Amino acid sequence: MSTHQTPGAPAAAVEQRAVIETFGTPDGPFTIVARESDGAVLSSGWSDDEQLVVARITPRARPTVLTRGRLAASDAVRAYYVGELDAIDDVPVAQFGAEFRMQGWRGLRDIAAGHPLTYTEFATALGRPTAVRAAASICASNAPALFVPCHRVLRSDGTLGGFAWGVDVKRSLLQRELAHAA
Repeated sequence: MSTHQTPGAPAAAVEQRAVIETFGTPDGPFTIVARESDGAVLSSGWSDDEQLVVARITPRARPTVLTRGRLAASDAVRAYYVGELDAIDDVPVAQFGAEFRMQGWRGLRDIAAGHPLTYTEFATALGRPTAVRAAASICASNAPALFVPCHRVLRSDGTLGGFAWGVDVKRSLLQRELAHAA
């Protein structure tokens, strides 16, 4: 295992340690950053650019020390890719934001695989039917991608819309989920 300091990490009174792992998936390299203390995923995404994945973590929670290692969360990703879509459901995540954003991230985990919602439907599910832009912002700021499945939210006209890791990855995930969903 190698350890390195996170470039640009703010000075912190308490050292924040995390483990990082990158491995291959059918949709390309996937990187996970998880707290060393409890394995909660801070950020993840389809890239081998580790700094890009780390940068999605809010600055106050960004690790000051990263150690390369094997994460339990990677087993869930591998299981997901062989058709066990619910393998990602119970992976702990750590997210930080205002109450509506936190509610939204919890709500994303309630969207069933194979049954995507539109941003309008997602806003309605959160009890704020007129907050469509806020619902889209919740998806855009989601750091632990896949584990908090923001890819399951579509534009109000049913088209894919954007995705931090690329529309091709989003399309692939949705097709995979549709093919394996109950």
